[in-house]
Amino acid sequence: MELLIDADYIVYKNCAAAETEIDFGEDVILVTSNFSDAYDATVKELTKLKNEFRFFGNFPDIKLFFSDTKNFRKKIAPSYKGHRNRKKPCGYKRVINKLKTEFDVIIMPELEADDAMGIYATQYPGNVIVSPDKDMKQIPGSLYNLDERITITKDSGRAWHFIQCLSGDQTDGYGGVPGIGVKRAETLFNKEGYSWNTVVNAFKSKGLTEEDALLNARLARILTIDDYDTEKQKVRLWNPRASDYTNDGSVIEAESS
Repeated sequence: MELLIDADYIVYKNCAAAETEIDFGEDVILVTSNFSDAYDATVKELTKLKNEFRFFGNFPDIKLFFSDTKNFRKKIAPSYKGHRNRKKPCGYKRVINKLKTEFDVIIMPELEADDAMGIYATQYPGNVIVSPDKDMKQIPGSLYNLDERITITKDSGRAWHFIQCLSGDQTDGYGGVPGIGVKRAETLFNKEGYSWNTVVNAFKSKGLTEEDALLNARLARILTIDDYDTEKQKVRLWNPRASDYTNDGSVIEAESS
């Protein structure tokens, strides 16, 4: 078993914590950083995660996932994450470069860390994704969200993708159906069934189109191995399959492990 760790947030958090501002007055503020503090805090956190998953005296292998500087989603929606203009904290790139010399670091072209983890987890089942990001509830398998370890089924992952399609994600810079958040989306799906038809009908009820729904679905989708051509290193944009039109009206939830 391997731990597939969303290391973006760990390094970002520790580099930000290692920054110090020096105010020289007037218009001059200097930001400095202690690289050793940032790196040591990162390694300490990774070691703690390994210890939490120690089995019979053996430590799991870990893989660290980072986002590429380019993002395929910006090609289909230039405004995606457009509000996140703040630069990375001091030392961010340097910490990653040093991690590459001591850990197995994975960065895939034009993909976010979430996508790279989703692809790896579905290509090589049986590992554990470690991430606090709610988006990872789309990926079938085992997820440790830093509070508990939960099992994501294929159906619950599909359901969460549809919920995010309806509710949107303001932190990522795209909205959903007006007036529908996560709770209202869950209520609607439990009444009408977790299907693409329910998604499209909700968009149309607010004067939007199926094309709008499809764009949201593609932005919300965390990639799996089915969404990626490994030879060409190209994304296969999501389209609804025949099974996505199935309307069984069931309540779908993730289970704690």
